[in-house]
Amino acid sequence: MPSKLDQLKTMTTVVADTGDMGSIKAFQPTDCTTNPTLILKAAQMEAYAHIVDEAIVWARSHHAVTSQVTDRLAVSFGTELTRIVPGRVSTEVDADLSFDTQGMVDKARALIADYERRGVGRERILIKLAATWEGIRAAEILQREGIDCNLTLLFSLAQAAACADAGVFLISPFVGRILDWHVKHEGRSFEPEEDPGVLSVRRIYSYYKTHGIKTVVMGASFRSAGEIEALAGCDRLTISPQLLEVLSKDEGALQRRLMPEASLDAPARMTLDEKSFRFMLNEDAMATEKLAEGIRLFSKDLHTLRQMVSKRLEIAAHAAPGDVP
Repeated sequence: MPSKLDQLKTMTTVVADTGDMGSIKAFQPTDCTTNPTLILKAAQMEAYAHIVDEAIVWARSHHAVTSQVTDRLAVSFGTELTRIVPGRVSTEVDADLSFDTQGMVDKARALIADYERRGVGRERILIKLAATWEGIRAAEILQREGIDCNLTLLFSLAQAAACADAGVFLISPFVGRILDWHVKHEGRSFEPEEDPGVLSVRRIYSYYKTHGIKTVVMGASFRSAGEIEALAGCDRLTISPQLLEVLSKDEGALQRRLMPEASLDAPARMTLDEKSFRFMLNEDAMATEKLAEGIRLFSKDLHTLRQMVSKRLEIAAHAAPGDVP
């Protein structure tokens, strides 16, 4: 019997949640997603030292500031990834811009322009934005310009509904982080069928399919293979290399759990303005806390990456011409 990973690929588009090109080559996903945490991890691996070295050399010749170098790193990794996967690569806008609509729009345009200078068309890229009200508004602007967006750090139906209204190309509702919150607050474990993160994605999927919403649902942030199996049939699932390996070694039968047909118990269609969005999000303690925490964590890792780049630039400033520190 085919592995569960191979079975999953027949019903769901599998996306690798990593910046490690070796893992991507091994599991052959269709798409790939990155974020500041994954870029930071990849940038510290010896296998990708040449990408960091190139960015430092470029910075010296262009008198670039740290933030420009980290942007270049993100696009450099993304460009390499487009040579491995046949589909899309998601590149994330700086987390510290999560409440700055115009800042996110400007950054996204700059990232896309850099990709296009390298011969990578915008049809190969998804711009990742935090699913804040400001991020959703930025996505609305970018989608009108033909820049497809991936709204991440999504923990609630309110966020999903607002993304649908904005015409977002894809959303990444999180699973594992929702589970983490409930385990902490309820003091118990959950089986996949009762997992609050799994149930959240199923509800969003049902809402989208019932109301004919074209936005792609891509479950993300998994803690176990069981969560992934419980969402088999979702439009896309972005999965870490560790869990891709678990699925690739499991030859048991995999049942499709999500179907695109309309559901009688799907929530009614919502149209949210800023006031109703913020109130609904505020009423959901888990979503409010995990969204804020996620932005803080991504911002922290982005800051660490910038510190690493800053140190390399400082060393480079004192190096002999032609040297790569």
